[in-house]
Amino acid sequence: MNSRRPTIDDVAHLAGVSIKTVSRVFNREPNVRGETRDKVVGAAATLNYQPNLSARQLASQRTFLVGMLYSEPDPANENDYVTAVQSGLLHACRKDGYHLLISPCRADSPELFGAVVGLSQQVDGFIVLQPLSDLKSLNHLLLEQNIPCVRVSQRPFDGYPWISVGDEDAADEMTEYLLQLGHRRIGFIIGDPEHGQSHDRLAGYRRALDRHNIEFNDDMVQQGRFDFESGCSCARNLLSMNLRPTAIFASNDPMAMGVLSVAHEMGFDVPGELSVAGFDDSPLARHSWPRLTTVRQPIAEVARLAAKELIARLENRSESVTHHCLKAELVRRRSTAAPTPTSPSV
Repeated sequence: MNSRRPTIDDVAHLAGVSIKTVSRVFNREPNVRGETRDKVVGAAATLNYQPNLSARQLASQRTFLVGMLYSEPDPANENDYVTAVQSGLLHACRKDGYHLLISPCRADSPELFGAVVGLSQQVDGFIVLQPLSDLKSLNHLLLEQNIPCVRVSQRPFDGYPWISVGDEDAADEMTEYLLQLGHRRIGFIIGDPEHGQSHDRLAGYRRALDRHNIEFNDDMVQQGRFDFESGCSCARNLLSMNLRPTAIFASNDPMAMGVLSVAHEMGFDVPGELSVAGFDDSPLARHSWPRLTTVRQPIAEVARLAAKELIARLENRSESVTHHCLKAELVRRRSTAAPTPTSPSV
């Protein structure tokens, strides 16, 4: 049995091109015809050939590494969103011949800037997630250091492409859904105030209430932190009110899980006496009881576009400051229903 690993010569022979042409394709050099590029890529796939990363780095003076910067979560509150983005970026980068370097950072660390500048010597560019992508000081640093970057953020920053999800519209749609069910006393749990999404989701909630001429009530809104524990605390406050809400919309799924937990603990039937909704459609939402009505974010598409935009800039195929705003999807499950006649007066 021949276990010899395929070489660049084998790829060139099968594709019917020169070794130099194969090298140009894998180094992603310009001025290679699409037909020729397809032949080389097809031959490499047939042979299961993997180009030597060290050789590519030496030839191009690039690392072919993309860095992902994200805010280091509390170990007790691992972020499913970050994990999903990471998985999507890995797939998208590999497809274009790049590797992904993951770097958790603390936004409040005095060593943040030094760490980012040091890491920039190891990668060709960064994809930055919220809330780090909303730090103006960090964005200025990346720009001043001329470090290629794509931001996943709800807010623009001059000089860098950014990918966002229409969180305000999605929160509006969820609130509208609860209103159409007949709820008028809808509690809302805000996420971490350091995240741009938190403000947009609150704005969507308020916009839907305004459209129905329902006065915004501060008592119906609680400040959470995007974690299970804060969801529990906020739920206890809301469900202890004399005239409690008939529905609670939490700004993410872990907080909604906290609401479900407290509702069960306090003896409320969900959704008979209380409707509960979340945001993100994390694995938690599909395995809770009852299964959680939530908002599904297009995380795979966020990752794909972020990688595409960064790699295009790295390969001098684009210098435009592009904005992609993606639409989220309302997912109706069993945790929401019309309020019952025995629910508190609205």
